[in-house]
Amino acid sequence: MDENNTIQLFEDQAIRTAWDEEQEEWYFSIVDVVAVLTEQKTSRGASTYWAVLKKRLKDEGANELLTNCKQLKMTAVDGKKRLTDVADTEQLLRIIQSIPSPKAEPFKRWLAQVGRERIEETIDPELTIDRALETYLKKGYTCEWINQRLQAIQVRKELTDEWKDRGVKQGKEFAILTDEITRAWAGLNTRQYKKLKGLKKENLRDNMTTLELVLNMLAEATTTELSKTAKPSTFSENRQVAQTGGTIAGNTRKEIEERTGKPIISSENAVQLNRVVTDMIEEAAEIVPDKKTGKTPRSSEKRQTE
Repeated sequence: MDENNTIQLFEDQAIRTAWDEEQEEWYFSIVDVVAVLTEQKTSRGASTYWAVLKKRLKDEGANELLTNCKQLKMTAVDGKKRLTDVADTEQLLRIIQSIPSPKAEPFKRWLAQVGRERIEETIDPELTIDRALETYLKKGYTCEWINQRLQAIQVRKELTDEWKDRGVKQGKEFAILTDEITRAWAGLNTRQYKKLKGLKKENLRDNMTTLELVLNMLAEATTTELSKTAKPSTFSENRQVAQTGGTIAGNTRKEIEERTGKPIISSENAVQLNRVVTDMIEEAAEIVPDKKTGKTPRSSEKRQTE
């Protein structure tokens, strides 16, 4: 657990946070969130409010929520480190639901909307794909990248279905096999790869370049086909198949790098990749001549600055 205080701002007010690298989870100081949403003037006021709220939650039967909330040492206003109640994202949203405050209302409306959409997607799974497309477009991804990403989702689904058929358990065992594949083709395990790209909770595949995504698909698709042929019956055998599938894609990566002289594994993440796309579009617009004047925006701008 990284207990070095990280400060996040909400309406210009500080929220103390901590990042658990092992669990890949953010933890938030509950009293800080309470202070913001209920407009408490002092930390003592926020602590008192949280104490009353905890009792109300307990009376409502939310014992599991309160039991699962952790305590971490965080730097208080006086500069001393003290044990502080913290919550992960899911726990925090549950707590916010119980705060009767105008500032909490947007969160409650958002949770209601998410809940409605989740129910709709259960009834009509195609809506999941439609919303995924819309989300990627809003984030600035290109249509070509989105098509690759959707194919990657299908390839991943086929692999996890194969693992289930071979008795591999979801969760830890899936993560171990994924690490084996990633290490074999990229030379990094999943956590190292995310660290290289400066990621925490973000999805690694959403931050891959097109070529990284294609090679990852090749590794997973190859592993699926090898598994169908070899029919591994133990976790150890599944692990060996995963290593082999990743190695085949890794050899392809090395050959491409040898011929191009450029590394494929990139530290670029989605923000940087989308910036590149935006710059390309802006540059293209600058060199397209105006139909009426025959001049480019760049040439006009240059004259104005001369």
